[in-house]
Amino acid sequence: MTAQAKPSVNDAFDASRAADFENRFVRALNEGAMLQLISLAHRSGLLGHLADGEPVTSSELAAKAKLDERYVREWLGGATVAALVEHNPQAMTYRLPPEHATLLTDGGEANLAVFSQYLPLMGQVEDDVLACFRHGGGVPYSRYARFHEVMAQDSGQTVLPVLLDAILPLAPELPDRLAQGIDVLDLGCGRGLALMKLAERFPNSRFMGYDLSAEAIGWATERAARLGLANLRFEERDLSDFDRTAPAQRYDLVTTFDAIHDQAHPLNLLKGVRRTLREDGVYLAQDIHSSSHHHGDRDHPMGTLLYTLSIMHCMSVSLAQGGEGLGTMWGREKAREYFGKAGFGNIEVHQLPHDIQNDYWVLRP
Repeated sequence: MTAQAKPSVNDAFDASRAADFENRFVRALNEGAMLQLISLAHRSGLLGHLADGEPVTSSELAAKAKLDERYVREWLGGATVAALVEHNPQAMTYRLPPEHATLLTDGGEANLAVFSQYLPLMGQVEDDVLACFRHGGGVPYSRYARFHEVMAQDSGQTVLPVLLDAILPLAPELPDRLAQGIDVLDLGCGRGLALMKLAERFPNSRFMGYDLSAEAIGWATERAARLGLANLRFEERDLSDFDRTAPAQRYDLVTTFDAIHDQAHPLNLLKGVRRTLREDGVYLAQDIHSSSHHHGDRDHPMGTLLYTLSIMHCMSVSLAQGGEGLGTMWGREKAREYFGKAGFGNIEVHQLPHDIQNDYWVLRP
């Protein structure tokens, strides 16, 4: 009996599959570069000055935006090749078509240019994250420049436009109770824009926001003061021990918007929510829509991006605090498990038509 030779790697090699992936990789390089162009144009104001759809030269656009013409000209070259703008080579003019403008400026329902900022932002900490791959640990919040600014822009499109008309009515009694006057707590509030909107709309209710970031709390406090919102306060606070430090039976409504999975100890946070919630209270939680299993996210329309953001930020900031590192894509199954362990007996989950990225949970004692 003779031993059969093991198949070599080349025996299983599919050349067409390799060619397909090579083509995909080149497309990804170009599309990723387009996102960098969009991020630059969003932050510099170029997209806003192109939003009217009128043809402009590079000099005219630079003058409008008060930017350096040479950089504007090179950006227009990249935007032309990326088919972001239309170019007339005879007149040397450039035009942002209305179909693009409605998606990349504030003139449409959502400004997708906001999301283009995430990859350049995360790229700033690539060396830090690479060191974590080798040595463990995480990257602290302090290393993420502009993070809360970008998150505020993000939530300004997913949460704020539908907060009053779609999110609050998921618990039908909330609008009336807020109008009458209740106590509300937002955990991981960031720059506090959701609380400001609620505090302005419901002056009889009392609002408190906690966040770990001193920068975010400082910004929110100053903004609330300028708006004259006397029923709203913010406090810098580490929520790692909230299961023990949460004031018992203190709040009628607790909210978290895209905040649970970033926590060092998310189950402690959730137990604290249950502890501080009154027996007739409601906990509203927005968090990422996903499965708790990798194979369950294969068809997720934003799955690759969200796993990347988890590595580059959400998981890492939790691990930097000696935390669990739950990660962005913790998923519905794990969420239900944790909500149950925290003591919630009534658990509902919803999705809103405008938001493919998030789930909206309504939880009661």
